[in-house]
Amino acid sequence: MTLKKNYFNKPPALLFLATGSLLMLIVMAQTGATLKTAATPLGILNLEFAYTAEKAFAVILAWTGLIPADNVFTAIINTWLDFIFILFYTLFLYQASKMLAITQTGLQSFIGHFLSKGALAAGMLDVLENIGMLLTLNGHISNTVCLLTFLFSIVKWLLAIAAVLYILIAGSLLFYKKTIRTSL
Repeated sequence: MTLKKNYFNKPPALLFLATGSLLMLIVMAQTGATLKTAATPLGILNLEFAYTAEKAFAVILAWTGLIPADNVFTAIINTWLDFIFILFYTLFLYQASKMLAITQTGLQSFIGHFLSKGALAAGMLDVLENIGMLLTLNGHISNTVCLLTFLFSIVKWLLAIAAVLYILIAGSLLFYKKTIRTSL
């Protein structure tokens, strides 16, 4: 598939996806601000990384009964909002990695194509992670659900960070190459 045939490979669409990702990140940071407490300094991430029922219960206990906000309800809302964020960031990382991979050759191209698919996998893992967190937040706390949620989260983060690093490095190299060509 060439760049011209796929609408989401066009820069305006990429800008739309990047803007949507950034806006959802801001919305989620604001709506989830009260989730950061003395016991949960990472906010919703504390629940993502709670790999046992005991740890998840401690997070939920820290969020229960807080005035003026019911932080368990806030966490549920924040998790539902994350589904919108997943759509934006997954497609952004996929398309940006793919666009850069097309400009590369050899191993660099292979890595870009691999990480573009990894971005899609990260999105799917994020959906599974959210399902696990919603189960936990709705009182279905178990070691199995917590461990799976944790594992989905860790692999998602690794794939997403790898894609971001690829975009930053390959994008910088492409910019540098174009700058060198135009200055000669």
